[in-house]
Amino acid sequence: MTASLCDAVGTFEVAGKKVARLGFGAMRLTGLGVWGEPDDREECVRVVRRAVELGVQLIDTADSYGPYVSEEIIREAIHPYRDDVLIATKAGLTRNGPDTVKTREGLVRLGPKAWPPVGRPEYLRQQALMSLRRLGLDHIDLFQLHRVDPKVPLEDQVGELKKLQDEGKIVAIGLSQVTVDQIEQARTIAEIATVQNRYNLTDRRSADVLDYCTHHGIGFLPWAPVAAGDLARPGGPVDLIAAAHRARPSQVALAWLLARSAVVLPIPGTSKVTHLEENLAAATLRLTDAEIDTLTEEGTSRHAASLH
Repeated sequence: MTASLCDAVGTFEVAGKKVARLGFGAMRLTGLGVWGEPDDREECVRVVRRAVELGVQLIDTADSYGPYVSEEIIREAIHPYRDDVLIATKAGLTRNGPDTVKTREGLVRLGPKAWPPVGRPEYLRQQALMSLRRLGLDHIDLFQLHRVDPKVPLEDQVGELKKLQDEGKIVAIGLSQVTVDQIEQARTIAEIATVQNRYNLTDRRSADVLDYCTHHGIGFLPWAPVAAGDLARPGGPVDLIAAAHRARPSQVALAWLLARSAVVLPIPGTSKVTHLEENLAAATLRLTDAEIDTLTEEGTSRHAASLH
């Protein structure tokens, strides 16, 4: 099954491993607000196992998902890991509670306030060592700086990851939610294997980062990859293209990302096996050049309009 997913979406090499370009994001293996235990832990374990069965080789998580819960579920589900499976984790964001809370008016998203960045070198080292222990690894294939802490020099943050790399505790270094200037600064300290920024059909703020990664052969992991916003409205471009292919809007969103650049590795997440299988079915969806152009142009227009 791995071969078929690789054949369908192509591969990208990270940390010496060629992985299928459609991965799995493990943030949703947690409770409401990415906090605590999920409602159905057994189903989450099944999701991770099923992902690997279907050929997923890149699994992305973070110490702050839960916190710790996501990493623990991954270990429970598939440890000892297959040689061709790459576990990527992150550190640099702390938690002060759930990022979504229930109120009388409904669910309220707290956003970044619930994810304070901490990039002190000693903290990043501690979290890397703790992730090694939770995941049951002797080295982490891809360790990502979850956010740049504005209170700590970037060279100190990336420099500590480089020390961990030199010690053999991590293989490859990644960054998350960064600018082109920050990537260039980081690359003077260590080789940067991947960048993980928010990017999808309607959020193009990181288009310049993706273009930079494409030019330099750096893997780009778009988070929130299935978001389609108003483009998926009834009669909208995503809805029409989905209907033409008998596909779901989320599959169209993923197929567009896969066509955007050969360095793109979408990591859609879920806590349900049925939703996982739907997402991975995007691997066989082939959009026409005209459909790709339509989605690119419509999304760019919507994004530009949202900035005014």
